[in-house]
Amino acid sequence: MSRTPSKWNVWSITLLALLAIGLVYSIIRSPLAFIIPIAVLGGIFLLYKYPPSFITGNRSQQGRTHVTQSRTTASKVKAKKPRSKTVPFRVIEGGKEDDDLPKYH
Repeated sequence: MSRTPSKWNVWSITLLALLAIGLVYSIIRSPLAFIIPIAVLGGIFLLYKYPPSFITGNRSQQGRTHVTQSRTTASKVKAKKPRSKTVPFRVIEGGKEDDDLPKYH
């Protein structure tokens, strides 16, 4: 009972089929033309996902000392900060009608 969506008409299916045939033919004819861009894009993706330490500026020793210092500083700041005053909620009177019937049926 699988039915193609209304977006897929004869022209779009034909266009995709011809595109796939052309892509397969181009890969068979000159595979190096597809391997080089895929390798370059893959390298860019890997550098984006896992940047080297000289780009990010993080050193392993500096990162460890900085993390421990920031934790102690944060705990000191949290301890010195006074607690906020609790304020009770105020009720604002609304103007809603108390009809039991909905406005639209």
